[in-house]
Amino acid sequence: MNIRTSGDRASGLTALAASALTACLSVHADPLVVKTADGPVRGKLINDGKVRAWQGIPYAAPPVGDLRWRPPQPAARWAELRDATHYGRHCAQNHIFEDMVFQDSASAADSGSEDCLNLNVYAPDSRKGEARLPVMVWIHGGGYTGGANSEPRHNGDFLPLKGVVLVTLNYRLGVFGFLALPELAREQGGSSGNYGLMDMVAALRWVRMNIAAFGGDPQAVTIFGESAGSFAVSTLMAAPSASGLFERAIGESGGALAVTGPLTMEELPVAGPKNAAWASSIGATTLADLRALPTERLLAAAGKERTVRFSPVVDGRFLPEAIPAVYKAGRQAQVPLLGGWNHDEGSSFAKDMTAAKWSAMAQQRLGDKAAAFLALYPGSTDAAAALSAADFGGDQFIAYGTWKWLETDRGTGNRNVYRYEFDLAAPPSKFHPGSFAFHSDDIEYVFGTLATRPEALWRAEDFKLSDQIMSYWTNFARTGDPNGADGTGGKLPQWPVYGQGDPVLHLDNPISVRSDEHRGRYEFWLLMDH
Repeated sequence: MNIRTSGDRASGLTALAASALTACLSVHADPLVVKTADGPVRGKLINDGKVRAWQGIPYAAPPVGDLRWRPPQPAARWAELRDATHYGRHCAQNHIFEDMVFQDSASAADSGSEDCLNLNVYAPDSRKGEARLPVMVWIHGGGYTGGANSEPRHNGDFLPLKGVVLVTLNYRLGVFGFLALPELAREQGGSSGNYGLMDMVAALRWVRMNIAAFGGDPQAVTIFGESAGSFAVSTLMAAPSASGLFERAIGESGGALAVTGPLTMEELPVAGPKNAAWASSIGATTLADLRALPTERLLAAAGKERTVRFSPVVDGRFLPEAIPAVYKAGRQAQVPLLGGWNHDEGSSFAKDMTAAKWSAMAQQRLGDKAAAFLALYPGSTDAAAALSAADFGGDQFIAYGTWKWLETDRGTGNRNVYRYEFDLAAPPSKFHPGSFAFHSDDIEYVFGTLATRPEALWRAEDFKLSDQIMSYWTNFARTGDPNGADGTGGKLPQWPVYGQGDPVLHLDNPISVRSDEHRGRYEFWLLMDH
């Protein structure tokens, strides 16, 4: 018989404790293992070991089954170490934008999954215990119908090297993210829709709770996005549930303040019946019917629709009132704001335009305002008409709404607004054969991922401007002021606050500052916007 003494027991417990401590220390000694509030994750090194990456981390429960068209719910917790070295699935979507490719899929035809509420975290590979770094949370574009956090052009290989922690997220898209119905409103206390925007807020709450474990400062969060992502940034500044979840904002080509234009918000009582009629047209007369439909069936039905667009609505709860009214009253988030747009946002609108067509269009669309319009967008020759058509297209598509956002925000007291125009025409590439500063052209410059357009013959000025933009953006994330060091031992060209004289920083070769040259155009649309 083996008799264990109390000394033997104590010795055994000591050995067990030592073993557990060793295991604990070994985990914490591994800079690729991070314990989140939901469970531990293991990441990987990228960019030759310069950046740590954690990919595909769930920030909410899969919005499937009965959770389809409901606000995001908490993710299930896990105890075992979770592999976070691969992208999570991109959100279900039709293939609309040819320049969007996803690294979570081997097939360009893959429509994605509804189980897609995941995010990626990227941090510089620093193991010296420095102070927590500012955090930048990227919201991708795609008209609220496409895009994902796995697009190569916003990889996290380079931006973190400027001294930030980068987060890129997925959110529900199209019919899955923005279906608003009277029956959903009855189920959800009077409001429906905006689930994709709610996903963004859930991701920001995850960041607030978890980002310190990755080396980020939860009290220094900048949200930034392009196109629909920029619309989302302007919207989150007005959404009560997002209040206090970010300290700075950057908008690239898009603002949700224009009364007419892309992604214009309707009131729920207007949008709801339209969506209900669409649901009936595909044979779904109840929520149970809709929730029972396969993902691909809903995508196919939404893809055929030409009159209903699934996008944010003024629902009375997530968005209690119209975005312009929130800003006009000064109730938006009072945070430093940096924003602008690209020189050739409307380059596609100039195709086949002639002086005769331009004059006829002005008379038909604007009537007694045609003369004022043509003074701002002249078209006495075919060449002038083509140029004005491009300017008009860009203004209506992106520039005016973004201008109104910045203008209204500074008009209600924000003294930390910075405005830019991205002017450098990129060399031709696969999806953009001309040389333009086209819509979305800025993304690769912001992330330092020019190489993801390998067919473009990049020049020294492209790489220089990309580095300067990354420095401006990360300086802003750090202090609320884009000015300062350029990362190479020098200083960036001075970027004045958007104040007296309407100074605009032109991102070009070289960078310059000029007063707003087109204010008259935007003021014309401001009058028409009422």
